Amino acid sequence: MTRITTSPAAPPAPAAEPDRGPRPARRSGARLRSRRDHPLRRITPWLFLLVPLALLITFTYVPVGNMIYYSFTDWDGVSPDRDYVGVDNYTQLFTRPEMFRVFAVSFYYLAASVVQIAVALYFATVLSFDLRFRNLFKGILFFPYLINGVAIGFVFLYFFQDGGTLDSILAFLGVDGDHAWLGDPESANTSLAGVSVWRFTGLNFVLFLGAIQSIPGELYEAAQLDGASRWQQFRHIIAPSIRPVLSLSVILAVSGSLSVFEIPYIMTGGATETSTFVIQTIKLAFQFNKTGLASACAVVLLLIILLITWIQRRLVPDEKVDLV
Repeated sequence: MTRITTSPAAPPAPAAEPDRGPRPARRSGARLRSRRDHPLRRITPWLFLLVPLALLITFTYVPVGNMIYYSFTDWDGVSPDRDYVGVDNYTQLFTRPEMFRVFAVSFYYLAASVVQIAVALYFATVLSFDLRFRNLFKGILFFPYLINGVAIGFVFLYFFQDGGTLDSILAFLGVDGDHAWLGDPESANTSLAGVSVWRFTGLNFVLFLGAIQSIPGELYEAAQLDGASRWQQFRHIIAPSIRPVLSLSVILAVSGSLSVFEIPYIMTGGATETSTFVIQTIKLAFQFNKTGLASACAVVLLLIILLITWIQRRLVPDEKVDLV
């Protein structure tokens, strides 16, 4: 019997897939690229910055430019005539040593700035740990900074006057307080510097407290496991971590001590040798109608602050702080 063998049939060829266009992944990638390259996307950040930049230019850079322009004129602040006098205002400023003697008053406020930074750093460190009523103490420390400077000047004017609040407190404690606190230069400048400590400690306190609270809690836990005391935690964890904020506070303290105005102006008006460079500049502009010379004083003060800030940044550069 003859056996008939047949070869197995070849599998059918797969049907060709219809052309459905690009895959969805490729299509979405191309769509994202097209959105990323869209012109509107490039200008969107500038649209958000438009209003802040307009306000900054209008109320900061334009007045500074006008101030620089006025410093080269003899404008009296009232008349429309502004005659160009070149560097005559600057020559007059630097040939009158009494114009710069008022900077001696700034040393009182500079010393007060050191005190307020130390006090603010102490309370920020203490209140960063778990303490009862710490939120109450935070509000008490920050509250003076929220009060208007003019109101503070009037309050402390009655506080330091003869027979005022301070004399009454000293008399109650049995201390002879019959003293004209704002009557002689040394006690007047010391009193005014003390007012600035009371007012601006809250600002430094908030800056330090925010920097301390940004330190990871794991570092404190590890330090406690190693038996570190509070002082050791401050020295090896807190102090290195808040160095940039501390540098910022020092810059603000130096610039603020050179440009003190409202508290001495309200309380003494610059009398008893309490006049600052800013008070002197204001009097030149609005009392003696020498706006050109006052503008030159303001430009010089701005340059001095920028120079001191630059020197400080060069001597103590910012270092990257690794908190991990």
